[in-house]
Amino acid sequence: EVQLVESGGGLVQPGGSLRLSCAASGFTFATSHMSWARQAPGKGLEWVASIYSTGTTTYADSLKGRFAISRDNAKNTLYLHMNSLKPEDTAVYYCAKWGSGSHYGGGRGQGTQVTVSS
Repeated sequence: EVQLVESGGGLVQPGGSLRLSCAASGFTFATSHMSWARQAPGKGLEWVASIYSTGTTTYADSLKGRFAISRDNAKNTLYLHMNSLKPEDTAVYYCAKWGSGSHYGGGRGQGTQVTVSS
């Protein structure tokens, strides 16, 4: 069974940084394409970034330069490094596994709340 557990969210001031983590189990993490997505209050799910098993990364255009996705295959852990945070980054952040032709089709975690506010 795919299990994805996010952590590292919290309250941060505008301009601050956070690192989110996602502990993965129940599947072969090292060969899996992984992603982060977010959902702001009252809005739909928004894709943030993906990292392939090769280490190749892709980002939503609006977040390039501020967010960085990485992975540690030895620890079965996915990361999202977020810098220069803005109030509009406030959302629940989810990690997800590729499956059935979708960034999220292979399973998604329960999410971690990130709130950017002074």
